[in-house]
Amino acid sequence: MPHPSTVHPTDPALAELAVVERSGMIESRHFGSIVAIGPRGETLLELGAPDARILPRSTVKPLQALACLDAGADLRGPELAIAAGSHTGEDEHVRVVEGMLERAGLDESALGCPADRPEDEPTFERLLRAGAARTPIRMNCSGKHAAMLLASAANGWSTHDYLDHGHPVQQAVRRTMAEVTGVAVGHDAVDGCGAPLFDTTVRGLAQAFRALVLADPATPAGRVAAAMRAHPFYVGGAGHQNSRLMETVPGALAKGGAEGVIGVAAPDGTAVTMKIVDGNPRATTLLALDVLDALGVDVSGAGELARVPVLGGGRPVGAVGIGADLDAALRDRAAAR
Repeated sequence: MPHPSTVHPTDPALAELAVVERSGMIESRHFGSIVAIGPRGETLLELGAPDARILPRSTVKPLQALACLDAGADLRGPELAIAAGSHTGEDEHVRVVEGMLERAGLDESALGCPADRPEDEPTFERLLRAGAARTPIRMNCSGKHAAMLLASAANGWSTHDYLDHGHPVQQAVRRTMAEVTGVAVGHDAVDGCGAPLFDTTVRGLAQAFRALVLADPATPAGRVAAAMRAHPFYVGGAGHQNSRLMETVPGALAKGGAEGVIGVAAPDGTAVTMKIVDGNPRATTLLALDVLDALGVDVSGAGELARVPVLGGGRPVGAVGIGADLDAALRDRAAAR
């Protein structure tokens, strides 16, 4: 049975956010919830069930990084960006994570995330040819884990059990989540990397991304946002959608997560967050950009990120586009202006 505070995939409250068109025929539809808020925190658009409980996955890594920073982890520049990111396992990512662990007096064996291959294909192919094994440090969450270990070491907290839900560093994350999203944590889960994962709502995520992007650069929240925007390569990697969005839309903050969750905020505080209920993320960046564009944010530099082609025989035969419910909402908003 579904948790009573969640939305079931067949719930009529969910909105059609995206469609997949192939050769003139709608092949698939993606339903979910979406919220856009303005610089003052006002709701500009909402569809679906934005106050239903969701697991935000890696979209909340900026808040986990903020909790570690607040707890005393000395994170700066690329280190802070990689703590807030989902890196693609390139050699430079590994170098930065190794440096974080070294300053904590630890090595890769302290990481509690599973061994994995790098998501960056050229790096993976090179390591595969060399016969290299999967390792925890190449896993996309190792930066977050290293930050948690660094925060633990800075406070004299134990490091062997840093992934326990009751550990001080995880309780710090829990408090930060509730404070910045404005939503009390109601459910504890375990993320794919093994770290505790606390639930929130799509609306709560929007409030969090707005708060991050508007924070004073001298504050911990402002430092997280500044590091992500100054060092987007460490938030993702070469060609990664989050990295490309921040590289091409000046001042934007972007972080996606597994199972169709994403948060994007413009420098003026306009924020868009969503959850695709079937878990497929292929439309999330496209939709966020379309909504920001409709709200008057200049996303013209995003280029190819605003297009998701559907291929047939290696050539475009269709595209992913806006679903009927979101399209109608954006048209209604445009007509009312």
